[in-house]
This record gives sequence, C-alpha cells and structure tokens, in this order.
Amino acid sequence: METSPEITSVLRAAVEAGGWAPSVHNTQPWSFVIDGPELALRADDERRLRLGDATGRQMLIGCGAALLNVRLALRARGHEPVVRVLPDPDRPVLVATVRAGRAVAADDDTRSLYAEIERRRTHRAGFTDLPVPDRLLRALVARAGSEGAHLRPVTSETETRILAQITGAAQDALSRDRPAGLEVARWARPPGGSRTDGVPATGYPREPRTTRPHFAQRDYAHGHPWGGDDDQFFSTSTGVVAILTTGDDLRPDWVAAGQALQRLLLHACAHGVSAAFHTQALENPHLRAFLSEELCAGEHPQMIMRLGVTFDRPAAVRRPVGDILDER
Repeated sequence: METSPEITSVLRAAVEAGGWAPSVHNTQPWSFVIDGPELALRADDERRLRLGDATGRQMLIGCGAALLNVRLALRARGHEPVVRVLPDPDRPVLVATVRAGRAVAADDDTRSLYAEIERRRTHRAGFTDLPVPDRLLRALVARAGSEGAHLRPVTSETETRILAQITGAAQDALSRDRPAGLEVARWARPPGGSRTDGVPATGYPREPRTTRPHFAQRDYAHGHPWGGDDDQFFSTSTGVVAILTTGDDLRPDWVAAGQALQRLLLHACAHGVSAAFHTQALENPHLRAFLSEELCAGEHPQMIMRLGVTFDRPAAVRRPVGDILDER
C-alpha cells in the first residue's frame, strides 16, 4: 500500500527529532530507515565505544533516548506512535520499529517536551547556587517511572561523597589507560573542526571550577588548551546528584533507561534545569557492581548525573538527517 506524503513527512520529522538525543561522547550511535509507513531505528555498532562500552549498554541507552524523541514527534504531529522494541532477536541492531498510528490530539505535555528537544544541552561543569525545587525532583522521578526506570536523588552527604570519590577514582584510572584515553580522544573535536559528532571544544570549560564535592569530568582536551570561556564565576555548585536505575540489566532495560532518561531531561529543560553526566564508574564492572549493592538497593545503575541551573548554553553538534536516514 502506498504511503501518503503526510505520513512520510511525519516520519522524517521523527527522524530529525531522534537525531537530537543525547549519547555518550555525542557518538550519535543510531541510524534510521523509512520503509513505506514504517520507521526503523537501528543501533550503529561502528559508533559504539569498543573499550568503554563493550556490551553496548551505553549505545542502547542513547538509542532509547532517540526513540523517546521519535515517539514525541509523532504525537506532536497528531499520530499515536505504534512501537515495537527489539522486535527481532535475529537482528540485534534493530532497536525498534515505529508506525504512525491513529490520529490523536497532542496534549500540552507532549508539545512542551517536543519543544525542548533541540534546546536541551549536556552540561560539563558546575552549576549555580539556584536550587532545584523538590517539586520538580518529584516530577522527574515520576517521569522516569513512567518509562520503567527509577530516578534516585541522592540526599545523603555521605553517599554523595562516595559517588564523587568513585567517579574520581574511575577517571584517574582512565587517565592512566592509554587505549581508553585514545578512544575518548577520537570523539573530542578541536576548535574550528567541521565534524558533526563528538564533543566540540566549546562543550566544556577551559578552566572548570571545582565543586564540593567534586565530580571529575572527562579529559576531552587531552593536554590541549581547548575548552570554552563561558563557565560562570559562580558555577561552583555540585547540584543535585541522582542515579537512574533499572530492576534488570538486559537489552530491553537499557532501551527503557534511555527513554526514561530523555523524558526526564526534557522535562527538566522545560523548567530551566540542565544535567551533567558521569559514566566513568559505570564503565568499570567492579565499580558498577559496588554501586548497585551499596547505593542502589540491588538495582542496576544506568546513569549517574548532576542536575542544576546554569546560564551556559553551548552550541549543539548534530549530524544532518541525510547522514542518519535511509529512505526506501
């Protein structure tokens, strides 16, 4: 059956939205296929971190975030998304298929989240002292829960210090691991570069200010005098530390974690709150297991983040739709 131009236009808009999802080091590890009335989201294994993401967990979290954007785009444009997650065990890179279902009217929440897709940015420094309201935190917990994950704000000073110290230890270990450092360097972009993926030199401060407790950042500059100059003098707050967890730790859980992550990030962005991610410890199986048992009540940590208010909004780097879409 021939697909209407309207449905094709809706699916293309969904692909464009999907491409704005967050991913580790902005690897953008996805591609899309429009085949008639169906959109396929595929994981791009060539963009997976061979050392930092041997299982593909972080890759599928990124793809899950892209899937949430696709769902929002279809709803915002008047269609119920009909989604099948990991539909074919024989095609492990096929993350999901999506069809534009029955006509629906987009509600205010959908329109609000959809409007934030291109505005959301990853933060890589301290936050201002402006607080994150408790009411917003409760809403973010609910947002994550609606997608099958759990957001756990860390309220204990002791647990916050533990997370900061483990993050620092993991970063120190990575800095001594030359192959791991080269893998990160592959996704670091020098000033003036034309690449549309990876972390640009303006995506982190040249001289980041120390927070208390301090959460170590990735070394994207790798010895070069790179970094932006927009870090505010008063951006010294750690913000609210939180852990995103799932009950199980299988591929469907990773996709669900990505959808939960993106839903809460968009809601936070709509209320002026940004997120900084710290995945170093989660790339070490021993540290990840420790965090699971000691801080996550046996659940599986999928993301460690800090939430806070910043006036920084670096430019975004994304691949054009033509690079990620195959139309048949």
